Amino acid sequence: MLCSSIALLLPPASSPSLLSFRRLSRLRSPPLPAAGKLSPTGLLRVSSRTLAFSARTESISTMANDEENVGNVKRLIAKVFELSLQATVPDEADVEPIVAASTVGRFGDYQCNNAMGLFSKLKGKGSGQFKGPPAVGQAIMKNLPQTEMIESCSVAGPGFVNVVLSNKWMSKSIQKMLRDGIDTWAPKLSIKRAVVDFSSPNIAKEMHVGHLRSTIIGDTIARMLEFSHVDVLRRNHVGDWGTQFGMLIEHLFEKFPNIEAVNETAIGDLQAFYKASKQRFDDDSEFKERAQKAVVRLQGGEKRYRDAWAQICAISRREFDSVYGRLKVELEEKGESFYNPFIPSVIEGLTNQGLVEESEGARVIFLEGFNIPLIVVKSDGGYNYASTDLTALWYRLNEEKVEWIIYVTDVGQQQHFEMVFKAAKIAGWLPTEANKYPRTSHVGFGLVLGEDGKRFRTRSTEVVRLVDLLDEAKSRSKAVLEEREKDKDWTKEEIDQTAEAVGYGAVKYADLKNNRLTNYTFNFDQMLNDKGNTAVYLLYAHARICSIIRKSGKDVEELKKTGILSLEHQDERVLGLHLLRFSEIVEEACTNLLPNILCEYLYNLSENFSKFYSNCQVIGSAEETSRLLLCEATAMVMRKCFFLLGITPVYKI
Repeated sequence: MLCSSIALLLPPASSPSLLSFRRLSRLRSPPLPAAGKLSPTGLLRVSSRTLAFSARTESISTMANDEENVGNVKRLIAKVFELSLQATVPDEADVEPIVAASTVGRFGDYQCNNAMGLFSKLKGKGSGQFKGPPAVGQAIMKNLPQTEMIESCSVAGPGFVNVVLSNKWMSKSIQKMLRDGIDTWAPKLSIKRAVVDFSSPNIAKEMHVGHLRSTIIGDTIARMLEFSHVDVLRRNHVGDWGTQFGMLIEHLFEKFPNIEAVNETAIGDLQAFYKASKQRFDDDSEFKERAQKAVVRLQGGEKRYRDAWAQICAISRREFDSVYGRLKVELEEKGESFYNPFIPSVIEGLTNQGLVEESEGARVIFLEGFNIPLIVVKSDGGYNYASTDLTALWYRLNEEKVEWIIYVTDVGQQQHFEMVFKAAKIAGWLPTEANKYPRTSHVGFGLVLGEDGKRFRTRSTEVVRLVDLLDEAKSRSKAVLEEREKDKDWTKEEIDQTAEAVGYGAVKYADLKNNRLTNYTFNFDQMLNDKGNTAVYLLYAHARICSIIRKSGKDVEELKKTGILSLEHQDERVLGLHLLRFSEIVEEACTNLLPNILCEYLYNLSENFSKFYSNCQVIGSAEETSRLLLCEATAMVMRKCFFLLGITPVYKI
C-alpha cells in the first residue's frame, strides 16, 4: 500500500568508422486552414490528401540555424539522414529515412536502417554502385551533413548507421526546455482538426464501469492530440433518441402528471426509474402500446412529449457532468438527437448514388467482405445506429471539416464501425487508400474484469456504478493517509485533495497502462500499491523529486536562468536521453492511438531517475546546480505526462 504518503501543494554489432558532426535542423508546423460550411444535402466527395507523419519539412534551408529548437529529436535525426540519402542515391526519389531509437547500451542513441532496403532496390535495377548493404551504410554515413546534434557515427552489421548524440547538444536542448517550457517539446502532427468521440452513455441510465475505459482512453487521446497542436472536437455521442424514450415518457406521465415539478429528487434513482419503465413495457401490453405511440408523438414534435424528453435528458446530463467533473474530463455533447434532422438527406444522397437497396422491407447497403448488410432504414421506417453514425460521419467531414475522426468504444462494436467506414469510402466521403486523410479510426478496448475473471459486477450481479467505484478509490486512499497519521500534520483539505488525486489517478493509470485491446482485471489493492508500475509509485516519485529541490534551498527558477546543465555521468546521460525522447513518444502514442506507450515511457523515466539519484549525489555535490536542473527537467516531463493521462500530480510526501 501507500508506504509513503503524499499531499498536494501548488507547483512550485561492430563500429569501425567514426565521424563527428555539428549542426541542427528544424521542423515547422503548417498554418491552420479556414473552415467552411456545406449544406446537409450537398453530399460532396471529400478530397484525399496524404496524412503524413513522416520526417519531411519544407526545404533544406529550414534546418539551418536556431540550433536550440529541439522539438522531436527523432525527426531531427531523420531530417539529417534525409539529406544524406538524397546525396547518396540522388536518382532515387522520395526515399524516406528509416530512423529508430537504439536500445540503451547498444552502439548508439539512434539508428538509420535504410541500407538493406536500398541495396535490394538498387540491385533489382541492375546497379553495381555498391557491393553490399554495409557499403550503402558507409556511404550514408559519409554523406551526413555537419550538425551539432551528432557526436559520432558508426556502421554496424548489414549497414545499420548508428548515431551518438552530442552530450553538449543534449544538455543545451534540455536547458532550453527548462527556460522556454515543456510545450516547446510538443510534437507537430500534420493534421489540424480531429474529432474524438468517446464516453457516450445512454440517457436515463447511470454511468457504470463499462463507461470507464471509453471515458479515460478518449480523454487521454484528446489531451495528447491537443498538446500536439491539433484542434480537437471532444464529442459525447450520448444515446438521447430512440424507442426507449416512449416508455420513459409514459412512465413519467403516470408518476408525475405535472412534469414541470419533476427533478432528480422526485425521480430518485434514475437507473431504478429506467428499470421500472422497462418492466411496465415488457409486462403491460396497454402500456407498451401507449409507449410506442409516445415515440411517434415525440418524433412528431408534440410539445408535451418534447418537454418530458428534455426533462429526462437534463436530469441525466447533470449526473453525467458530476462524474466528468470528478475525472476532470471535458466533453461537448452532440447526441443522437442532434443528427436526427440530417438523416433523411444523407440517406437520400446515398440512395441517389445507388448504394441503398430494398431488402426484406428494410433499406440496406450491401458491402463486400461482410455477410450481413448495413441496415440504414428499418422495415418499420425507423432509423437505427447505422443511420445516425453515417450521418454523424457525414456531418463531421462536411460541416465540421475534420481530418481525423476517432471513435472510442469497446471491441464489440468493431464490425459495426468497419461497415460504416466501408460505406463512407464507397460513397466517396473517405479515401480508399491507407494513410490518406480525411480518415477514420475505431479505438477498440477490452473488458474490465473482476478477480474471478468475469465481467466486473457487484455481488448482486449488477454492473458497478462508476460513481461508486470512484468513491471507493478515494475512500481507500484517504484511509491509508489517515492510518499513517497524516491527518495530524495536514489540513483536511490537503488530505481530501491528496486522496482524490491518488485514488482517481490509480484508477485511470491501471486502465491506461494496459494495451487497450486487452481485458484487464480491476483490483484496488494492486492499483493503490506504491511499488511497481502504478500511479501511486509514479506520484510518489514526482513528489520525491520536488522534495529534493525544496531541500536544496535553491531557487530553481533562478537556476534555470543562470545555471549550466551537463550530462557527464553515464546515469545523467541515460536520464537526459530519455527526457529528450518525450516528444517522439507522445507522437507515437498519438499516431497509434495507444496511451500505454506514454505510460511505459513515464514508468521508465521514473526508473531512470531512481538510478540517477542512487548513483549521483545531488545536494552538496560539486555538480549540485546541474543535477538540480536535471531533477527539475524530470519533474516537468513527469507533470506533462500526468496531465496527458488526466492524473493530478502531488508535490509533497
